[in-house]
Amino acid sequence: MGALRVERDGAVLRITLARPERRNAFDAALIAELTKAFADVGDARAVVLAGDGPSFSAGADVEWQRAALDLTSDENVEDAFRLYRMLETIDSSPAPVVARIHGFALGGGSGLAACADIAVAAEDAVFGFSEVKLGIVPAVISPFVLPKIGQAARRYFLTGERFDAATALRIGLVHEVAADVDAAVDAVVTELLSGGPGAVRAAKRLVRERPDGEEAAHVAAKLRAGDEGQEGLRAFLERRTPSWRG
Repeated sequence: MGALRVERDGAVLRITLARPERRNAFDAALIAELTKAFADVGDARAVVLAGDGPSFSAGADVEWQRAALDLTSDENVEDAFRLYRMLETIDSSPAPVVARIHGFALGGGSGLAACADIAVAAEDAVFGFSEVKLGIVPAVISPFVLPKIGQAARRYFLTGERFDAATALRIGLVHEVAADVDAAVDAVVTELLSGGPGAVRAAKRLVRERPDGEEAAHVAAKLRAGDEGQEGLRAFLERRTPSWRG
């Protein structure tokens, strides 16, 4: 995979955008590679998404946008849908996704932040939904961004202005801003690995699916009666470390 670096680090899968010379901007190849990488995360207990070089992702690649000038209407729809499917694959990854964000995270880069379960930003991170500056709108990323930032989109989608990490934290696009982003990401990963592997994945489904009361009771009962739930409860009562923590 030329535009990505995918590495397994124990229980952690690290997926790194590797187009630093293009500020990790999206093109057709990167979209395809990200979709493939997140479609099969295996038994990873956490996935860390990061970017090489000075930026996380500056959004759409200029050459990719230039090529779009010659596309038909149907081809434009197909192109946009491929981007949507990439974002959907990241958003619905069964393993928790942690985004490590630094430098520019513009347009689709902000969309990636919204798809992560936990987004950690460096103090220098710069965000923005700049599509209106090009006469277009952030339609494809909106299903993922709007649940995160809500009414704040009425300003930032319309103005296309850039905003800093503190603002991203305030509006809910990221969960944490850190002076040492690597240490902060490592701390989040450590917390994820301390939970039962099946329970963490089930917790992600719970947040995404929001079952009603009766269904939620069945979810709770199934996990409590399962091997992992039994081990966790016994470890707690016996004041020992559960098996998944070694």
